[in-house]
Amino acid sequence: MYSYENRIRAVKLYIKLGKRTRPTIRRLGYPTKNALKSWYREYEQSRDLQLGYVRSRQKYSDQQKRAAVQHYLDHDRCVAATMKALGYSGRQTLTAWINELHPSLRNHVVSRAATTQHSPEIKNQSLICAPGTQVHK
Repeated sequence: MYSYENRIRAVKLYIKLGKRTRPTIRRLGYPTKNALKSWYREYEQSRDLQLGYVRSRQKYSDQQKRAAVQHYLDHDRCVAATMKALGYSGRQTLTAWINELHPSLRNHVVSRAATTQHSPEIKNQSLICAPGTQVHK
């Protein structure tokens, strides 16, 4: 996300350079071509830009969220199968919906392997050697 000042600077430079996207982006190092054109269209209509980003509407309705979570629950709690069957939302979005609507359903596995320190003796005892190899002490 770019600040208001960065966006207005980009639009003014775009106009100054004859509405050429490539030189504008090359000089500033940002934004993308489509973002620059979108900012220019907004500037052209109102002679200013919005101070912040406002999503005009939700991407998915509450009914679509509930349907996706219900499909997940009815079909073996498989995120991949739900995404494939319904054809919308991503893994992170669907997981967030599940956590939002049914927070107790998701198991969060936390590994202790990274924090457990074993002595060299235990490490040597647990070492499995291929046939014909020796363990040196």
